[in-house]
Amino acid sequence: MKNQNARSRKWKNRAAMTVMLLMVFACLLPLASVMYTLLSQGLKTINWSFLVGLPLQAPPGVGNAILGSLLILFVASCFAVPVGLLVGLYLSHGGGGPMTGPTRILLDVMSGTPAIVVGMFINAMIVRPMRTSSLLAGGLALAMIMLPIFARTTEEAVRSIPDTVTEAGLALGLPRRRVILRVVLRGAIPAVLTGFFLALARVGGEAAPLLFTVAGSNYWPSHDLKDIATLSTVREPIASLPVIIYEYAKSPFAEQVSLAWGASLLLVIIILTIRLSTHALVRWQYGQEGGHQ
Repeated sequence: MKNQNARSRKWKNRAAMTVMLLMVFACLLPLASVMYTLLSQGLKTINWSFLVGLPLQAPPGVGNAILGSLLILFVASCFAVPVGLLVGLYLSHGGGGPMTGPTRILLDVMSGTPAIVVGMFINAMIVRPMRTSSLLAGGLALAMIMLPIFARTTEEAVRSIPDTVTEAGLALGLPRRRVILRVVLRGAIPAVLTGFFLALARVGGEAAPLLFTVAGSNYWPSHDLKDIATLSTVREPIASLPVIIYEYAKSPFAEQVSLAWGASLLLVIIILTIRLSTHALVRWQYGQEGGHQ
């Protein structure tokens, strides 16, 4: 009887594992199909002139869009990271203040707002008063999408640090602010970094808000020292990979469609590189455990 029950459990386990493997394969099959299409179509386009050229050159390239996308992500991070960090710390160690509940509701509303609505909002608040699309408007649009993601991951990262750590710091006579910033936050940095780059990956491919905010450009961003010093660069339209992909993918010309495939593959490579580099940095800086937080 025992042997019969053991054989029955063994066959049930094998059947369950088979079903699970089939489900995993069914989930990975579309991803593999997308990656195969990207590689087969995009690798034919990517070369040195594609990476450093301009759309109006011969052969055309998307170098300005690559730089533009990186600048937009940088500007978005400058807005989203400080605010998201403060909001996450407040939600995790705010002591249940009167604004905790409304702040969580606001983050939920922001995280559920469609990206195109965010783009229209920034268009009405920034682009129309300035009477021009700009790097600043695009950065603010992506920052609004990044903020709820980064704030919530920061909250969860800080909450993962045991309360005994905070209590030990307070027992030593340190101010609560210093304990949170110097002890608790330092211990949560691996998870905070992971949340930050996940937020970057989330907004890195967004085209809808950029269509209403940065428009596009066929030239390099202003890099004159005077323009940089006076912040003229952030007030100018700028190219970006998502917008290039959107515009070229619907083009009737085969050359531009080919550029769209190359830009799509390049965008995936950039986001994947950022994610893997972050994982490697966290593992190197904080060890095996930190890399898995």
